[in-house]
Amino acid sequence: MTGWLVVNHFVKSKKFMEIFNMLQEAAERQQVNLIKKTNVELMCGLFDYDNISIFEKPSFILFWDKDIRLANFLEEKGFRLFNTASAIEICDDKSLSHIKLSQQGIKTPKTIVSPKIYWDVDYEKEEYIDMVIETLGFPLIVKECFGSFGRQVYLVQNKDELIELLKSLGVRPILFQEFIESSKGRDVRIHIVGGKMVTSMYRYNDNDFRANITNGGKMKEYTPTDDQIELAVKVCDALGLDFAGVDILFGENDEPVFCEVNSNAHFKNIYDCTGVNVADYIIRHIIDEINGFNLNMKLYAN
Repeated sequence: MTGWLVVNHFVKSKKFMEIFNMLQEAAERQQVNLIKKTNVELMCGLFDYDNISIFEKPSFILFWDKDIRLANFLEEKGFRLFNTASAIEICDDKSLSHIKLSQQGIKTPKTIVSPKIYWDVDYEKEEYIDMVIETLGFPLIVKECFGSFGRQVYLVQNKDELIELLKSLGVRPILFQEFIESSKGRDVRIHIVGGKMVTSMYRYNDNDFRANITNGGKMKEYTPTDDQIELAVKVCDALGLDFAGVDILFGENDEPVFCEVNSNAHFKNIYDCTGVNVADYIIRHIIDEINGFNLNMKLYAN
């Protein structure tokens, strides 16, 4: 079996290269030839998709990027993507994921998606700012809809801080959330593959409201509760994800509260923490899905 690993041409840091190598090594262990392709290589027409022979066409594409236009283009050409373009798009936009999950009855922090704005907004005179404050109170969380590693998440203490932050963010899409005080500096990351939990870890930070390892957080092995696992699985089912990393907060009574979901979550840290290689599970899931699809097609043809 041959597959393509699609990555971003412009992402070349060691952190990402480790993940790409782990995926290719996991594929090799399971007799899969996983060929790395970049979004530049594919989108700029180096491949004539309509004339790819049966011997060259991959059985699947492991799409480890957020280039949604390319993902949609490849699906239009008939390729099977893991994850799908729609699942990646919803996960990449935090506002879309919260809208979708709240409709499914999944517990999330109280959230207000900011209306679309344009330049030269006078926030001191905008009534909707007072509406946000009245609904969520202080402190509150501001998140850019597109961001990774907790870097585009802000804790705001008062109205003056909020206005100054909004001015600095310009027209970037954002959302506002209540601050879950009971989960300050701590959360649980659960990796789901094929509808099942494969590993998890507890992340904590005594010096920051965010638990992300990139922001100085620490990690340790953790056995999630049944409720936490159930929530993570529901998130993936609702968004149509083959695999994902789901971050879960602790509510007032330690009840699980959805925080964020990443369709191509980094798993090097959790491997270092638990010894579980998520890449092996991802490749195994893809093999099973492709083989199951091919078997069903044969049965249908007969």
